[in-house]
Amino acid sequence: MGDEIPNNYPALIERAATRFADSEAISDGEMSMTYAELGTRVDDCAAALVASGIDPGDRVGLWAPNAWEWVVAALGILRAGAVIVPVNTRFKGREAAYVLDKAEVKLLFTVVGFLGNDYVTDLRESGESVSTLGQTVVLRGDTPAGTVGFAEFVARGSAGDLAEVKRRSAAATGDDLGLIMFTSGTTGLPKGVMVAQGPILHGFQHYARELGMRQDDRMLVINPFFHAFGFNGAITPCLMHGATILPHPVFDIPKVLQRIEDDKVTVFPAPPAIFQGLLNHADLADYDTSSLRSALTGGANVLVETVVAMREVLGFDVVITAYGMTETCGFGSLCLASDPPEVVASTSGRAIPGVEFRIVDDDGVDCPTGHPGELLVRGVMVMRGYLDAPEQTAETIDSDGWMKTGDICVLDENGYLDITDRKKDMYINGGFNVYPAEIERVMAEHSDIGQVAVIGIADERLGEVGAAFIVATPSADPVEAEIISWCREQMANYKVPRHVWTVDALPLNPSGKVLKTDLREMVGEFLAT
Repeated sequence: MGDEIPNNYPALIERAATRFADSEAISDGEMSMTYAELGTRVDDCAAALVASGIDPGDRVGLWAPNAWEWVVAALGILRAGAVIVPVNTRFKGREAAYVLDKAEVKLLFTVVGFLGNDYVTDLRESGESVSTLGQTVVLRGDTPAGTVGFAEFVARGSAGDLAEVKRRSAAATGDDLGLIMFTSGTTGLPKGVMVAQGPILHGFQHYARELGMRQDDRMLVINPFFHAFGFNGAITPCLMHGATILPHPVFDIPKVLQRIEDDKVTVFPAPPAIFQGLLNHADLADYDTSSLRSALTGGANVLVETVVAMREVLGFDVVITAYGMTETCGFGSLCLASDPPEVVASTSGRAIPGVEFRIVDDDGVDCPTGHPGELLVRGVMVMRGYLDAPEQTAETIDSDGWMKTGDICVLDENGYLDITDRKKDMYINGGFNVYPAEIERVMAEHSDIGQVAVIGIADERLGEVGAAFIVATPSADPVEAEIISWCREQMANYKVPRHVWTVDALPLNPSGKVLKTDLREMVGEFLAT
């Protein structure tokens, strides 16, 4: 096969299995496989999906941590012509059930035992139903009644099923839907972002190019596979260049440093907090990080000092930043490998080929160069739309194809993007987008809470954490620690407010909307008490 990268995943998988046949594809604990072996495992998984009644276009859920099984299952879904629905590993049962039901998932791959979680039981005991879900496959861990283990599942496929996989793969195109990635929104309910295969492969070719990726690279993947930064930004470029995927399920500084040394990691994409944690580790000098060559970071502000230290202390030759959101396949702009540290730290690069940016004011009028306004994006990386939500899609993407991002940005004279604020209330906790409306909707269910408003406040370690202002129901006397504990049972940990403060009333504007600017002014007073 030639050097040209295909525009769809079934062809990309076949290209990798042939072109990089003898190169190591994945190294995960005691499991190591070549690209040829990966191709065989993926096709066996795809054949089992065909045997299990999965048709082209069907949705298959994947609720599991970074592991070799995740890669095989995800690529197997695509080879079978189906659509991946990744589920956040921090979700509780009720959150996962909503996503699976909304996407009409027919089969679910999951695990039992990750960080003490039993996702199968969590889902069954959530009180929420997923009417379309017929089968659950356990990739790793015990298999509760009514589920099947991964090895047993893969054995279902026949020669006829494999032939059907190859027929479906040959018919695949870049316009085929690849993933439905759920992101929360201002409504407080997750929205399914429909992402075609071609745009991902188009965009991440540029990403891999600036990272200088090559066949002998070894990429450490801490970014969750369920996130666009994980699947799109790690598995995909490794498949393109025959690099080794090194899945890492939990961030632990000494273990990551040891992994860098032992596995001779060369490429490492991660949010800034990860690199800052490594740089601040007291025993950093005890580890050999000399293999590190290329890093990509983003999702939060980066200090110039951090970029310089990543180069001078950790040993990276290339450090670049990027901008994207789930609605743009996780990617839209990129710094160049040659950009100096101050540019990397203060911007998110320029729009990649096939993508256009505009900065507009509240009336939709283009802002002069250097003036802040809302970023609009148009081009190949923009999502197909929100799942079963044409009105929300139309509110986000206009008739000319311009998508509102909700981010307040500045474009300089060279086309470099600087994100200065967020028009929406969203904040970023440790690299995860957090939407106050979603947290408020859940907290309002608590019997002691009459009203609640959540904002993000600065945090040295995580970037931002949640602070909830609550008004108690009559006769209730809420204990703030108990409220936080209850929240931990109801939602993913990164969504749980770090602070809960009781107030007599929430500040409102004349139309009855909460004045969150007033709440932000109150934070210092509450933190001081």
